[in-house]
Amino acid sequence: MSQHPLEHIFHPHSVAVIGASEDPRSLGYHFIRHLLDYGYRGQIYPVNPKLEKVFNLKAYPALKEVPGSVDYVICCISASKVVDLLSESPSHGVKVVHLFTGRLSETGRADAIQIEQQILKRAKEFNIRLLGPNCVGIYYPKEGISFGYDFPKEPGHVGAFFQSGGSATEFVRYASLRGIRFSKVISYGNALDLNETDFLGYFSEDKETKIIVSYIEGLKDGRRFLDTLRHASQLKPVIVLKGGRGKAGARAAASHTAAMAGSLNLWETAIKQAGAIQAESIDEMINLAVSFSFLPPILGRRVGIAGGGGGRSVLSADEWEEEGFNVVPLPDGIRNELKDRAPDIWDWIGNPADRSMMEGSQISTGEILKMMLKETDFDFLIANVTDDAPFEKERWTDTLREEISDFIEIGKNGGKPLAVVLRAGDLAINHFEDWRWKFIAEQRRRLIDAQLPVFSSFGRAAKAIRCLVEYYQKIL
Repeated sequence: MSQHPLEHIFHPHSVAVIGASEDPRSLGYHFIRHLLDYGYRGQIYPVNPKLEKVFNLKAYPALKEVPGSVDYVICCISASKVVDLLSESPSHGVKVVHLFTGRLSETGRADAIQIEQQILKRAKEFNIRLLGPNCVGIYYPKEGISFGYDFPKEPGHVGAFFQSGGSATEFVRYASLRGIRFSKVISYGNALDLNETDFLGYFSEDKETKIIVSYIEGLKDGRRFLDTLRHASQLKPVIVLKGGRGKAGARAAASHTAAMAGSLNLWETAIKQAGAIQAESIDEMINLAVSFSFLPPILGRRVGIAGGGGGRSVLSADEWEEEGFNVVPLPDGIRNELKDRAPDIWDWIGNPADRSMMEGSQISTGEILKMMLKETDFDFLIANVTDDAPFEKERWTDTLREEISDFIEIGKNGGKPLAVVLRAGDLAINHFEDWRWKFIAEQRRRLIDAQLPVFSSFGRAAKAIRCLVEYYQKIL
């Protein structure tokens, strides 16, 4: 199989940072730091006519002074200097220029738009691909390339392309807290050359990517994008978040990346027909990524729920049913087993299985879930972490620790998909050392480290899993 034409962008043997600096106020400082901090193994060439060294690396006054070839250029200089930079690039074999440089067409100013078109014309003359302008570029942990601090260094299988650098950074940070790891994340800004369709097509073929996530403010070629999306969605889940859905958002998108928003109804209909999954926020996008990352294909809607008190059990049943799931009654097999092991509750407890009813019965949330595992009546299971028990510290922590151990065991060896609902609260700084919240955070970490999907509410879990079920029902 021939290599995708964009593959070379992600494997540069050498990177030049134009406008490199040791001043933390400069992005030329941060891009050099990222290459060093993430262990990029190729040659790094700082370019700055005023400096001899940057972080103990020899600096060069201009790109044309750099010895040898340069595969990838990160440009942090002003827009007016970019055309001249491109003119220096052919002699060094430059394949792609990442333009952090902004204040171009997104400003709406005629002179800035003219400069942007001159940049594109010159790049085409020299067969150089452009990423951006007005973007933070590529995060590729496997190659040691990043645009943010403290991102995970271990690779994963979620690939993403974002028109917004800030939203890309937000997604990486918060999704990584949920156990998500990334193949490649691309911030592409104004999409002067390479655009959303190019990256979607690339990720659809990328063997390192199993789930595709995207944030898009506007399309360069709607028909081509939808054709590519239709193909990609048959191969992998594609999650799409549209920015600029309302009037104010559309105005903000235009000033952010020069994107022109179209009809929202038309957009939603087209995305649905293409087989992609629509998100309405970054939080929902992360929930969907968690669902598709840590759950296998689920084709049925029969859910078994265990854990939590009476009120939460009632509300959980409501929320799952409202998302189209069937909270089925406990089957006779479980009733008969409970009659032998817990005769006081066998005909009282149901689905959802109220944890408070189990007190004194020698039956736990984990035991109920293990019974559900053996029954064909359930397509998947939900463990509700009992974080509201009215017990003293010692008993409560022992109970919860045991519950979490059961959930991890079931998730690894149970044979049915399992997701966990655990509320962590909206914590302020003074809560971080409180034993209760610290303990809950520790248990949450255990679940995430075991690669179980963890959600903060039933509603969020139900919506994310509904999207997963609908996707696999269409393609399988």
